[in-house]
Amino acid sequence: MNPSPFDVNPLDEATNFLYPFIDAHESDAEALMVDLTKSALAKAADSAALRQSTVRAGATLIAEAAREISRRFAAGGRMFTFGNGGSSTDAATMAALYSLPPSGRPLPAWSLATDEAVLTALGNDVGFDLVFARQLIARASEGDIAVAMSTSGNSADLLLALREAHGRGLYTVGFAGYDGGAFADNPDVDVCFVVESQSVHRIQEAQAYLGFQLWAAVQEGIQR
Repeated sequence: MNPSPFDVNPLDEATNFLYPFIDAHESDAEALMVDLTKSALAKAADSAALRQSTVRAGATLIAEAAREISRRFAAGGRMFTFGNGGSSTDAATMAALYSLPPSGRPLPAWSLATDEAVLTALGNDVGFDLVFARQLIARASEGDIAVAMSTSGNSADLLLALREAHGRGLYTVGFAGYDGGAFADNPDVDVCFVVESQSVHRIQEAQAYLGFQLWAAVQEGIQR
């Protein structure tokens, strides 16, 4: 007898390609563990290869951005990072790397996505698209640095913040995936790092590695 459409979870088919083992009817636990191990190792290898190829492809941009960011920090500039969803946590991690580094010189950096009172007030009062732009208006000055992190490069609130930052004389850095989206070839983005992948997971892993390499290059520039 065919199952009723009400007995079928519509999300099953949509998520099976991401998590093929969740609904697997595997009675052999050892075979299942072998499959899981193979899958994890394949993903780890893909991630490592993408991280390395992305950093190699972006070596010139990393050096270029590090020189300008180092110059601005040395002149008293500050860094503001921002993003949405998972990218907001990546932005917070980047800000913490600069302000509370594992080694080297602490540098002034803040994530604009970490204050829930400010975010919800701005979202409620002026609209979510302006939650980062309005913070930059209040806090940023010419000579500072703005870093926007995104997987798509198309988020309206990030694009508006980058426009505001660029217009105020901040050095603007974009991290994006896929083909770079609206971040790429954007006059409001001084330098754009693009992770060419179709996987959100791999994009964010590569962006984290790119961000670390940029921080290391900035530390080297500051100490010269």
